[in-house]
Amino acid sequence: MTLEGTKRQKSEQLELAWDSRGEAPRSQRSGEVPTLGNGNERSGSNHRLMEAVVERANAIAALKRVRQNQGSPGIDGMTVDELPVYLATEWEAIRARLLAGSYQPQPVRRQEIPKPGGGTRQLGIPTVLDRFIQQCLLQVLQPRLDPTFSQHSYGFRPGRSAHDAVCAAQRYIQAGRRWVADVDLEKFFDRVNHDVLMGRLAKRIADKQVLGLIRRYLEAGIMANGVVMERYEGTPQGGPLSPLLANVLLDEVDKELEQRGLAFARYADDLNVYTGSQRAANDAMVTLKRLYARLRLHVNDSKSAVARARERKFLGFSFWVAPGRVIRRRVAPQALKEMRDRVRQITRRTGGRSLTVVAAELRAYLIGWKAYFRLAETPRVFRDLDEWIRHRMRAVQLKQWKQSATIYRELRTRGLSEIGARRVAANDRRWWHNAGMLIHVALPKRALTALGVPQLGA
Repeated sequence: MTLEGTKRQKSEQLELAWDSRGEAPRSQRSGEVPTLGNGNERSGSNHRLMEAVVERANAIAALKRVRQNQGSPGIDGMTVDELPVYLATEWEAIRARLLAGSYQPQPVRRQEIPKPGGGTRQLGIPTVLDRFIQQCLLQVLQPRLDPTFSQHSYGFRPGRSAHDAVCAAQRYIQAGRRWVADVDLEKFFDRVNHDVLMGRLAKRIADKQVLGLIRRYLEAGIMANGVVMERYEGTPQGGPLSPLLANVLLDEVDKELEQRGLAFARYADDLNVYTGSQRAANDAMVTLKRLYARLRLHVNDSKSAVARARERKFLGFSFWVAPGRVIRRRVAPQALKEMRDRVRQITRRTGGRSLTVVAAELRAYLIGWKAYFRLAETPRVFRDLDEWIRHRMRAVQLKQWKQSATIYRELRTRGLSEIGARRVAANDRRWWHNAGMLIHVALPKRALTALGVPQLGA
């Protein structure tokens, strides 16, 4: 039997294991989660939501999503690959505890990770079992809650993205709203007040079992994860439920801004309000501080500001004025610096790594970076970055060859003239200088591209 066939058989066996335990309503056999309402009624008033959470089709869909997202183990050490086998034997008991309201989540595993701008950020990693149960909750709650959220909220919502938020900001600026109230919340995910959040959630959900489980997840630390990974580096390591809860809490601010007729875009805890004058932007900032204080959230004054829109960044992008006074998107200077720092780290000329290994690391990083920043309307910047990256890769290769004799031999083998090879080999310790000489003939663009490094300007 092939490996693919073995995996398929194992998956079928696990589904049969769940199927044999009385998990009932089985009328819906697909992995799609049913929408339990239109979002206009209080969730749970006419349904037991927890029964929908533990329903078989919902659980199978959640397991599939958790396995796709991967992620690190929690405090119990269980991996994503071990979860299906565990559920095949323990799901019945877990399901019973969830329905009885006695299930107790395990605490998150605390881990500090470096922030791009310096310092560290605390990450909370739930166990894979708790990530699975949170995913079950998310699939039931999101179809009910999402339709009630503001149209100006773009973070972690079906059919919406950071790109949509950036394009909305671009339209506001193009329409003449050249001032922005740019608000940064201080350690938002670490400082969410549980009582305030649960109060807002109880206005939308009536099922006490669901509310109790979410409260226990909050106490276990699921909000201490935030959006801890760069948007272009994959799925956040934290629990899948926290972004939805953040939207529930912050929707109150969105609705107040809508009532005031303000133009804004929010992605998770990043929010910019665009106005036509500095005075209006100052008024918006005062309003935002008051609204956030009502939710017991703190505005970071050192990172928040009222400024011209072109002077601030939003979700890694900033804006510039093209000919004809057309507003265009570009990679924000800070995001560009972070990208260059990361590439420098990957292409450092120490550690004895081959060019193939370096290229693989670059590919893993740049594919996501390119996909996220493809929205930038600055092709020349991307072409310049491509040239700079190729220069660094050539310097890595020269460092690998080290000795003059080796450099000369390798360059001659790759078609460089004798005079050119001697000129490069004579500077065998000046790796960066050498990388800008005739070595581009021996290591042309097509050779480096063949290693799998994506071209940002292509």
